[in-house]
Amino acid sequence: MKVVVAMLTFRRPADLEVAVPAFLAQLRPLGARLLVVDNDPEGSARAFVDSAGPDVAYVHEPRPGIAAARNRALLEAAGDDVLVFVDDDERPEPGWFDALLATYAATGADVVVGAVVSEYELDPPRWVTQGRFFDRRRLATGTRVDVAATNNLLLDLATVRRLGVGFDERFGLSGGSDTLFTRTLHARGARMVWCDEAVVVDRVPADRMTPEWVLRRARRSGNSASRAELALARGAWSRARVRARYLARGGARVAGGAVRVVQGRLTRSDVTVLVGRRHANRGLGMVGGALGHVVVEYGRG
Repeated sequence: MKVVVAMLTFRRPADLEVAVPAFLAQLRPLGARLLVVDNDPEGSARAFVDSAGPDVAYVHEPRPGIAAARNRALLEAAGDDVLVFVDDDERPEPGWFDALLATYAATGADVVVGAVVSEYELDPPRWVTQGRFFDRRRLATGTRVDVAATNNLLLDLATVRRLGVGFDERFGLSGGSDTLFTRTLHARGARMVWCDEAVVVDRVPADRMTPEWVLRRARRSGNSASRAELALARGAWSRARVRARYLARGGARVAGGAVRVVQGRLTRSDVTVLVGRRHANRGLGMVGGALGHVVVEYGRG
């Protein structure tokens, strides 16, 4: 079985210097290869990858947007059986790769989704830990799922090719192409399961530990969710139902968030206020997506 692990990167040299050797340490014993997809138009990661040794392949994808880079990884994996996506700011926990492959073999799933846990660059402020703003889902191994991100994702490439699924580049700068990709796989019959022992650590930089970043991410996340559902819908009537559902769901989140904000102000809890604002922003993103508005997260300077 030929396995390739694809690490997408955009101007993060310090992260690459840590991530590449950390992942290689687990890939080498099993004969898997590491592919770095550089989405910087200037190809800034080439020098480092070229110096990292023969175990690491480099490919330059100058077209802007994370969806273009993900599609390039699929293209470069044409001769492989399994593709695993990881991020350049992650580090694998011991046993990560073994667990991912073991769950793939034991379950026969088409997609295996690993766990991601957050680690902070600096000691987080109190509101971050109390509000659990960077906590991620954890599920029992073998649990069926219907959506996933590409930050720790194993794909059976025969299934991906058979179902004819790729990353929609309309989502390249807004984010959410992985949401649509995995929802499409699931809708076309792919079986997706969780592996809770396959853990990667996501390092949260200091510049993300701000209320502004939390609110922006919530709005983008809601926006991507409704836009992905609309993209999956077939026919005018189906799209109308999706719009109506997300207008209602988003509106309910805005209202619920507003109630939480009032509670926070009455109890003088800044954390409760921010939780409410995050709920409301996710709802606003849903409503905006249902109405055709696109929230752009990955703007390029």
